[in-house]
Amino acid sequence: MNQDQDQKPTPPPLATPPTRITPPPAPPPAAYDPVRDMGATLVERGRRSLAGSTFKLFLIGVLTLIMLIPVFKIWSLLEERQARRDAAVSEITGTWGKEQEIVGPVLVVPYRYTVKTQRTEVVNGRSTIVEAVEHPTGRACFLPSKLKIDAKLDPQTRKRSIYKAVVYGGQIAISGEFQTPSFDDLGVKPDEILWDEAVVAVAATDLRGVDTALALSWNGKEIPLTPGCPLPGFDTGISARLRGAFAADFAEKAPAAIPFSLNLRLNGSKGIRFAPIGMATEARLAAAWPDPSFCGAFLPAKREITPDGFDASWSVSYYGRGYPQKWTENGGPRADKLRESMFGVSLLTTVDQYRTVERALKYAILFIVLAFAGFFLFEVMARVRIHPVQYTLVGATLCLFYLLLLALSEFAGFGIAYLAGAVASSLLIGVYTTGVLRNGRRGLLTALSLGGVYGFLYVVLQLEDYSLLIGSAGLFIVLAAIMLATRRMDWYNRDAGGN
Repeated sequence: MNQDQDQKPTPPPLATPPTRITPPPAPPPAAYDPVRDMGATLVERGRRSLAGSTFKLFLIGVLTLIMLIPVFKIWSLLEERQARRDAAVSEITGTWGKEQEIVGPVLVVPYRYTVKTQRTEVVNGRSTIVEAVEHPTGRACFLPSKLKIDAKLDPQTRKRSIYKAVVYGGQIAISGEFQTPSFDDLGVKPDEILWDEAVVAVAATDLRGVDTALALSWNGKEIPLTPGCPLPGFDTGISARLRGAFAADFAEKAPAAIPFSLNLRLNGSKGIRFAPIGMATEARLAAAWPDPSFCGAFLPAKREITPDGFDASWSVSYYGRGYPQKWTENGGPRADKLRESMFGVSLLTTVDQYRTVERALKYAILFIVLAFAGFFLFEVMARVRIHPVQYTLVGATLCLFYLLLLALSEFAGFGIAYLAGAVASSLLIGVYTTGVLRNGRRGLLTALSLGGVYGFLYVVLQLEDYSLLIGSAGLFIVLAAIMLATRRMDWYNRDAGGN
């Protein structure tokens, strides 16, 4: 047998099995530590909250403050427009007539008094005190015992560019009587009185509307009135010289009462006021103006206001004012004392469009906060994410409302301007919210809610006396609604859900 055939093949060597690495045994679980575990839980929740609701609220607060920048810019623009309006009104009234203040008539009687003075003179190189006697002239003022004023105004509206001013033409009838002037209480001797230079003066702010010659009826005689007012503190007016025929009457046989009367036709603007200089002052004032504002130290005793105009009357005693019936120039009341006692009417409305826009601007921060709060509630309750850029665009629309309100109110009434601006802003935000929240109902709800807030603000602006009460109540209701809507919300779990 062949040796090669009898030899068996050698099997291949077996592969070395892989070495197994046995992991070390796990360490035993740490013992429960409540302080450590609670701290870890709070840290984790705080981290999630910072990334969720807390951070979003902080961001919304920052955006709210940023929105105040355009609000302040609109406020500056409002002040600029007010200045332009005031300048235009001043130009109109400057050519027509200013607000009228009428004081008089007042009887002014000059007198001389003696004053001893000392002065130093140099005589032969030596200073010597020399006494001198001077006789300067003073003035004594006497107010009427009875004064009756009957005025009728014819208001008109004048325009310059887009601005308006209220002006009027006035017919004023003044009558009454003076008691015989007595210097007994004034310390003036009879031989020092200059009766021949006595005048009756009427102070008036602006006499440019006088288009006819004026005359004073004094004790039954007509005396022409000339420009000029000797009353201290009053620059413009008219006066009548009583020289000649009345000198002897005053010195020797003056009557117990001296009647007087005069008629004035004046142009003025804004309003008119009178000084109650009589011991008993009766005044009546009427005008075809449906919205008067009675002003001054005394309110009318009777008034009748209709859509066609008003008719008011005053009855004022001299006990209600702070100056006497007669005085000398040295110890008499100042002009501001007389002005403090004036009464009358203003033809300007108490709230114009600029003042109302200014009041509305004060609620801008409230609007922005309410709108942002509504969007934030949509985020936390409807699980919708809203980007800060979208918050910013909504805030810009709310700010633009005030600019529209200011611009439109200069051409239309405040109510129409407010309605147009509110509808435009509400619709724009509603349409935008429909796309942001991906839901037409939510967009409609946002528009209606914003419209309701605009309507609430309009009511607050109209109720000037109760605006603080109504505004506070409204804010309380809104805050209560937000708290009730979120009272069962677990903010930690909400943030843990990744939204």
